[in-house]
Amino acid sequence: MTESLAHPLFAAALRDLGLDVEIRRFPDETRTAAQAAEAIGCEVSEIVKSLIFAADGVPVLVLMDGSSRVDVERVRQELGAEAVTRADARVVRETTGYAIGGVPPFGHRTPTRVLADRGLLDHAVVWAAAGTPHTVFALDPKQLIAHAGGALVDVRERTT
Repeated sequence: MTESLAHPLFAAALRDLGLDVEIRRFPDETRTAAQAAEAIGCEVSEIVKSLIFAADGVPVLVLMDGSSRVDVERVRQELGAEAVTRADARVVRETTGYAIGGVPPFGHRTPTRVLADRGLLDHAVVWAAAGTPHTVFALDPKQLIAHAGGALVDVRERTT
Protein backbone atom coordinates (compact mmCIF):
# COMPACT_ATOMS: atom_id res chain seq x y z
CA MET A 1 0.00 0.00 0.00
CA THR A 2 1.10 3.51 -0.71
CA GLU A 3 -0.79 4.91 2.26
CA SER A 4 1.93 7.49 2.96
CA LEU A 5 0.55 9.38 -0.06
CA ALA A 6 -2.93 9.52 1.51
CA HIS A 7 -4.15 12.03 4.06
CA PRO A 8 -3.17 10.66 7.53
CA LEU A 9 -6.80 10.32 8.64
CA PHE A 10 -7.64 8.33 5.53
CA ALA A 11 -4.47 6.21 5.82
CA ALA A 12 -5.55 5.30 9.37
CA ALA A 13 -9.00 4.30 8.07
CA LEU A 14 -7.41 2.06 5.45
CA ARG A 15 -5.31 0.35 8.15
CA ASP A 16 -8.35 -0.05 10.43
CA LEU A 17 -10.33 -1.63 7.59
CA GLY A 18 -7.43 -3.86 6.54
CA LEU A 19 -7.55 -2.42 3.02
CA ASP A 20 -4.45 -2.53 0.87
CA VAL A 21 -5.04 -0.11 -1.98
CA GLU A 22 -2.72 1.78 -4.27
CA ILE A 23 -2.84 5.52 -3.71
CA ARG A 24 -1.99 7.58 -6.76
CA ARG A 25 -0.73 11.12 -6.35
CA PHE A 26 -0.88 13.68 -9.15
CA PRO A 27 1.13 16.92 -9.39
CA ASP A 28 -1.98 18.80 -10.47
CA GLU A 29 -5.15 18.87 -8.42
CA THR A 30 -7.84 16.30 -9.12
CA ARG A 31 -10.42 18.36 -7.24
CA THR A 32 -13.18 17.88 -9.84
CA ALA A 33 -14.43 14.65 -11.37
CA ALA A 34 -13.30 15.81 -14.81
CA GLN A 35 -9.78 16.63 -13.55
CA ALA A 36 -9.55 13.26 -11.81
CA ALA A 37 -10.77 11.31 -14.83
CA GLU A 38 -8.30 13.10 -17.12
CA ALA A 39 -5.39 12.43 -14.76
CA ILE A 40 -6.31 8.77 -14.25
CA GLY A 41 -7.33 8.08 -17.84
CA CYS A 42 -10.81 6.80 -17.04
CA GLU A 43 -14.38 7.84 -17.76
CA VAL A 44 -15.83 10.66 -15.64
CA SER A 45 -18.61 8.27 -14.54
CA GLU A 46 -15.95 6.05 -12.90
CA ILE A 47 -15.09 8.84 -10.45
CA VAL A 48 -16.86 8.82 -7.07
CA LYS A 49 -17.89 12.22 -5.79
CA SER A 50 -18.18 12.33 -1.98
CA LEU A 51 -20.61 15.18 -1.33
CA ILE A 52 -21.80 16.49 2.02
CA PHE A 53 -25.34 17.80 2.36
CA ALA A 54 -27.29 18.98 5.38
CA ALA A 55 -30.63 17.23 5.96
CA ASP A 56 -32.56 19.30 8.50
CA GLY A 57 -29.16 20.59 9.61
CA VAL A 58 -27.60 17.12 10.03
CA PRO A 59 -24.69 16.25 7.70
CA VAL A 60 -25.19 13.36 5.30
CA LEU A 61 -22.71 12.00 2.74
CA VAL A 62 -23.89 11.25 -0.79
CA LEU A 63 -21.68 9.13 -3.04
CA MET A 64 -22.36 9.90 -6.70
CA ASP A 65 -20.67 9.03 -9.96
CA GLY A 66 -18.69 11.86 -11.50
CA SER A 67 -20.90 12.32 -14.55
CA SER A 68 -24.16 12.71 -12.62
CA ARG A 69 -25.69 15.36 -10.39
CA VAL A 70 -27.44 14.77 -7.08
CA ASP A 71 -31.19 15.41 -7.08
CA VAL A 72 -31.62 17.16 -3.72
CA GLU A 73 -35.37 16.49 -3.74
CA ARG A 74 -34.76 12.75 -4.10
CA VAL A 75 -32.26 12.91 -1.21
CA ARG A 76 -34.86 14.77 0.88
CA GLN A 77 -37.48 12.11 0.13
CA GLU A 78 -35.04 9.26 0.83
CA LEU A 79 -34.20 10.74 4.24
CA GLY A 80 -37.69 11.92 5.09
CA ALA A 81 -36.22 15.35 5.78
CA GLU A 82 -37.95 18.72 5.65
CA ALA A 83 -35.04 20.39 3.86
CA VAL A 84 -31.76 19.31 2.26
CA THR A 85 -29.06 21.79 1.27
CA ARG A 86 -25.46 21.57 0.11
CA ALA A 87 -23.08 21.91 3.07
CA ASP A 88 -20.58 24.75 3.01
CA ALA A 89 -16.80 24.24 3.12
CA ARG A 90 -16.63 24.74 6.90
CA VAL A 91 -19.25 22.05 7.58
CA VAL A 92 -17.56 19.67 5.12
CA ARG A 93 -14.21 20.04 6.88
CA GLU A 94 -15.70 19.84 10.40
CA THR A 95 -17.74 16.75 9.52
CA THR A 96 -15.22 14.81 7.45
CA GLY A 97 -11.81 16.19 8.40
CA TYR A 98 -11.07 16.91 4.73
CA ALA A 99 -11.32 19.85 2.34
CA ILE A 100 -13.78 19.90 -0.55
CA GLY A 101 -12.16 18.19 -3.53
CA GLY A 102 -10.33 15.66 -1.37
CA VAL A 103 -13.17 14.06 0.62
CA PRO A 104 -12.89 10.26 0.51
CA PRO A 105 -15.96 8.01 0.75
CA PHE A 106 -15.01 6.76 4.24
CA GLY A 107 -12.50 7.50 7.00
CA HIS A 108 -14.24 10.62 8.21
CA ARG A 109 -13.78 12.40 11.53
CA THR A 110 -17.50 12.08 12.35
CA PRO A 111 -19.70 9.06 11.60
CA THR A 112 -22.24 10.26 9.04
CA ARG A 113 -25.21 8.67 7.32
CA VAL A 114 -24.19 7.63 3.79
CA LEU A 115 -26.34 7.37 0.68
CA ALA A 116 -24.68 5.71 -2.33
CA ASP A 117 -26.29 6.16 -5.72
CA ARG A 118 -26.98 2.84 -7.42
CA GLY A 119 -25.27 4.11 -10.60
CA LEU A 120 -21.88 3.48 -8.98
CA LEU A 121 -22.52 -0.24 -9.47
CA ASP A 122 -22.41 0.22 -13.26
CA HIS A 123 -18.61 -0.03 -13.11
CA ALA A 124 -16.15 -2.80 -12.23
CA VAL A 125 -13.84 -0.28 -10.55
CA VAL A 126 -14.39 3.27 -9.34
CA TRP A 127 -11.92 5.96 -8.28
CA ALA A 128 -12.28 8.20 -5.24
CA ALA A 129 -10.30 10.86 -3.42
CA ALA A 130 -7.80 9.62 -0.83
CA GLY A 131 -8.15 12.63 1.45
CA THR A 132 -6.42 15.32 -0.61
CA PRO A 133 -7.14 17.08 -3.92
CA HIS A 134 -4.01 15.38 -5.34
CA THR A 135 -4.63 11.74 -4.38
CA VAL A 136 -7.00 8.99 -5.53
CA PHE A 137 -7.51 5.27 -5.09
CA ALA A 138 -9.45 2.58 -6.95
CA LEU A 139 -11.83 0.01 -5.48
CA ASP A 140 -14.67 -2.27 -6.49
CA PRO A 141 -17.83 -0.15 -6.01
CA LYS A 142 -19.56 -2.79 -3.86
CA GLN A 143 -16.57 -2.82 -1.51
CA LEU A 144 -16.36 0.96 -1.48
CA ILE A 145 -20.05 1.30 -0.58
CA ALA A 146 -19.79 -1.40 2.08
CA HIS A 147 -16.75 0.24 3.72
CA ALA A 148 -18.56 3.58 3.64
CA GLY A 149 -21.61 2.01 5.30
CA GLY A 150 -23.70 3.31 2.43
CA ALA A 151 -27.33 2.57 1.70
CA LEU A 152 -27.96 1.98 -2.01
CA VAL A 153 -30.42 4.56 -3.32
CA ASP A 154 -31.47 6.31 -6.52
CA VAL A 155 -30.72 9.99 -5.96
CA ARG A 156 -29.22 11.14 -9.25
CA GLU A 157 -30.95 13.76 -11.36
CA ARG A 158 -33.03 12.09 -14.02
CA THR A 159 -32.14 12.91 -17.59
CA THR A 160 -35.24 13.06 -19.74
